[in-house]
Amino acid sequence: MYKKLILASSIASGVFGISSQANAEETIFVGHLADMSGPTAFVGKPYADGVRDSLAYINSHGGISGTKLEYETIDYAYKVPQAIASYKKWQSRKNMVAMQGWGTADTEALISFAAKDQTPIFSASYSGHLTDPKGLNPNTKKPAPYNFFYGASYSDSCRGLVQWAAKDWQAKGTKGKPKFTHIGANHPFPNAPKAACAEYATELGFDVQPAVVISMKPGDFKAQCLSLKSSGTNYGYIGNLGGSVQSLIKSCNTVGTEIQFMSNIWGGDKLVFKAAGEGIKDYVFPTMTPFWTDQVPGMKLVREISKMSDSSGSEERLHHYIRGICSTFFMKESMEWAKANGGVTGENVKKGMYAQKNWVPKGLEGVCLAATWTPEDHRGINQVNIYKGNFNGGDIRVEKADQVTLERRVDWLGY
Repeated sequence: MYKKLILASSIASGVFGISSQANAEETIFVGHLADMSGPTAFVGKPYADGVRDSLAYINSHGGISGTKLEYETIDYAYKVPQAIASYKKWQSRKNMVAMQGWGTADTEALISFAAKDQTPIFSASYSGHLTDPKGLNPNTKKPAPYNFFYGASYSDSCRGLVQWAAKDWQAKGTKGKPKFTHIGANHPFPNAPKAACAEYATELGFDVQPAVVISMKPGDFKAQCLSLKSSGTNYGYIGNLGGSVQSLIKSCNTVGTEIQFMSNIWGGDKLVFKAAGEGIKDYVFPTMTPFWTDQVPGMKLVREISKMSDSSGSEERLHHYIRGICSTFFMKESMEWAKANGGVTGENVKKGMYAQKNWVPKGLEGVCLAATWTPEDHRGINQVNIYKGNFNGGDIRVEKADQVTLERRVDWLGY
């Protein structure tokens, strides 16, 4: 299904009906990094499927205003050196115009390469460090002029969760300061929002406790749960995903830790609920799209895209898959703008990302949140939809708990 389109003129001429002379102008290359076998493959697979189905769908419906996409997916297994090597290969051999990326460590490692090569990277890392294109904020590690992502940053999502927690604490009428703890591996992905969210939690009146470190891999986390219990933590933000989250929930249930868990966007989905079972209660997590069964106009297109790898249309997709679609279709429309305004180059694709305000890709209304990127601010989305879920005897129930719109504070840019 995901055959790489070949640029050789003889094949291109036969498949696409174009001459070898026009070939260079009529095909463009997009690299795609995915984790299909590493520590984040639990959510990496569905997200990558969303990207790959979208690329295939775009080509089957005329490409980029008639220009076909050549693309290749590489499973880099969440290894930064492999990601860098793949990026360099694509640049040197394929004249890559844009890339669909994945993790935080590798995306942050590629910031300088992307800027030098003028290659937009549309990643699935929502690190706040990727949102300051000009380095306007002293907190910014490195300016990221060619980095884009669909969704609120990890920092803003955590801030939204803390806002919800503050209201939840007040609604319960509990006295004293609520205690907040960051829980996650000592790794760029879980750490991305740690300092920013702790500062905001303090600002809102939380008593921020020392972070609790747990592995990205499944394990016995009873000791960490006992630490959370002894500290009296009321609200814990989970920065990990997949099996690590399941292990944490089960370990904390075993030792009787009473805590309100809130997770990052990758740590909450139906697979987590199914695996954790009855032990998962009132679990809070953010989303940036509706769910598969939601009735919104754009789900018609999502279901058509899904048929690129599931012709029966029977497979239920996670919201991670749908975010992969949104990321790819924002890239698609920026490429279309670029083609109409000087050609599909990396620089023009970047300009295309600034061409519209409150922008939703055509056909995905109600699916992708309206986004606005500017040359000074790559925080495309500042809305956080917060849901609360329960296993409910196997009849998993997920209900919307809140919707938070974050300020675009200058001191939060790139942080």
